[in-house]
Amino acid sequence: MPDTGRAAPAHSAALLTLPNAITFARLCAVPGAVYLVLHAQFMPAFWLFLGAGVSDGVDGWLARRQGPSYVGALLDPVADKALLVTMFIMLAAVQVLPDWLAIMVVFRDLIIVGGVLVLYLLGDPPQIKPLLVSKLNTLLQIMLVAASLFLAGIGRHDHPLYNVLIWMVAASTLVSGGAYIVKAARR
Repeated sequence: MPDTGRAAPAHSAALLTLPNAITFARLCAVPGAVYLVLHAQFMPAFWLFLGAGVSDGVDGWLARRQGPSYVGALLDPVADKALLVTMFIMLAAVQVLPDWLAIMVVFRDLIIVGGVLVLYLLGDPPQIKPLLVSKLNTLLQIMLVAASLFLAGIGRHDHPLYNVLIWMVAASTLVSGGAYIVKAARR
């Protein structure tokens, strides 16, 4: 990590903070979202997913104002990934999304997490910083899940942009996963 001359932000060890409580609530929304999708309650699932997205922004804003915490730094990405990956799996299970796409998305995440664990075990912990293509991939995944829930909720999956979004997620998932593999191989 290059030295910028600035001190790293101090992390609070506090467990019970408002941002952490919001993040934990988002994590607890995962079983509710699973239930709603399994019971074809797509509009309520859409609103829950949208609320989770808003809560992610709120807890991030609060954490920046109050100062980051170790718990929040660990819990926030877990809550985000748990909801997103679970929605891909569930939407594929109820045949709203193609199963091959859910497999691709989950496999990419497993490869990344597995790679990080291997590097840690080898004594070479990586600096965890998402690549720009990974941020784009996450944004596209969020848009696809939201669109899938909404369109299923109104009983329509025939919008032409829906299929375009599916293929954009597939392409960005492949490119993002490949970029992480190349980055790890260069270490």
